[in-house]
Amino acid sequence: MTLRAVVWNLYLGGVDGASEKRLKMQAKILRDLKPDIVCLPECNRWDEDNERRLWWMAHTLRLQPVAMVRSRLGTPPVQNHTVLMYRPSTLRLMDRAILGRDVFHHALIRARLRPVEEHDDRRDFLVLATHLSYTDGETRLGEARWMTDYGGPFPGVPAQGLLLADMNVPDREPPDWSLIPRNLHSRYRIVLPDGSFGGVDQRALDALLNSGWQDPQTLTGVRRAPTVGYFYPNEPVPWCLDYCLVNGMAVTAYRTHDTPKAREASDHLPVIADMEVRP
Repeated sequence: MTLRAVVWNLYLGGVDGASEKRLKMQAKILRDLKPDIVCLPECNRWDEDNERRLWWMAHTLRLQPVAMVRSRLGTPPVQNHTVLMYRPSTLRLMDRAILGRDVFHHALIRARLRPVEEHDDRRDFLVLATHLSYTDGETRLGEARWMTDYGGPFPGVPAQGLLLADMNVPDREPPDWSLIPRNLHSRYRIVLPDGSFGGVDQRALDALLNSGWQDPQTLTGVRRAPTVGYFYPNEPVPWCLDYCLVNGMAVTAYRTHDTPKAREASDHLPVIADMEVRP
């Protein structure tokens, strides 16, 4: 069975004041991508009007929400949410949990999914959906440690897994740190004991990969395009901050969906992973 997973930070939930123009653009792009599983960080204001935007998006994409979890930190009344959805025509939700409440800056959602044609747990797989802290690498490293257990065999957990996230972890050193305002360096760089800055802080990503999670770029041998660096004039650095990591999944394709419409719709680009679910 082949599945498609997408992770896309929607930038303020696609809502700008009273305008939902970007939200409608995002829905069209996602509908055309036909995901079976989708993780949507930064769904701001999706809790308004009895979660109207959440259910409108789910209906538009013909998906079913697993959960929408509000960030622990934020400025009321506009709060950041992380959403995980799945396609009920191809998958069944067997169980779910919200992990790390009052620990994560944003959220960590865990779901166990099963292909609809299966009658036992042979092809069950785990999905983690998260949005790591933007503030600093130390906080992100602490959050990543909530997910390292699932990089290999773990009691009560399927052998196959999928981690969808805006990690806020750069995948490379920038060509020149002067391209990024100095006041933002502490977000992305190692902070040395004397308060000065070292290289790019990838400790959260490294902890996940060293625990057994795999980067599909390694499996496919194809490097994907950056997911950010085009939106803000003061941060013109092409980085991948968004990831789909796998454990025991056979990835057939992995790419960044980079189009003019996608660039107009959000400050991040969608990441797409196609994979096979095997016994």
